Amino acid sequence: MTPQDITKLIVRTSMKDRAAFDLLYRHTSSKLFGVCLRVLNDRADAEEALQEVFVKIWTKADRFAVSDLSPISWLVAIARNHAIDRIRARRQAPLSIDEALEVADPGPGPEAAAVAGGEAERIHGCLEELEKDKAAAVRGAYLKGESYNELADRHGVPLNTMRTWLRRSLLKLRECLER
Repeated sequence: MTPQDITKLIVRTSMKDRAAFDLLYRHTSSKLFGVCLRVLNDRADAEEALQEVFVKIWTKADRFAVSDLSPISWLVAIARNHAIDRIRARRQAPLSIDEALEVADPGPGPEAAAVAGGEAERIHGCLEELEKDKAAAVRGAYLKGESYNELADRHGVPLNTMRTWLRRSLLKLRECLER
């Protein structure tokens, strides 16, 4: 199909000629689909975009200016611009400065950090009151994330004994912290 034939189909489409629109679709849809697919990189999205492009062509065909330029360029520009608009619509709008003020900081505030620092000193002081091996077991279990089995093997005690050490040590820590 020559560029003049496509121009005639676009002009007839501007007059709401459905047969011309059907022919225009059949002769240009594969090229326009390729444009949409190249921009969007998703087949389903490109198929949907192509349908929307032809709706635009149907409604805006009267804006086509007949000239010596290739009419397919006009159609490709519509397809490309529509695909780019779809990509832009997917992106989230940036937060306004007022909305950004309401975003919570996940870290502790200055007061909480100061309190936590003081509590950490108290906990370490209370750990010093425990027997050395039991304090090491508590640090291993609750600060390093070691399992009861690992701790029992390291300290050379049965598993149930390690559980008893930890339970009794935590009770002593609680008593110390409540003083």
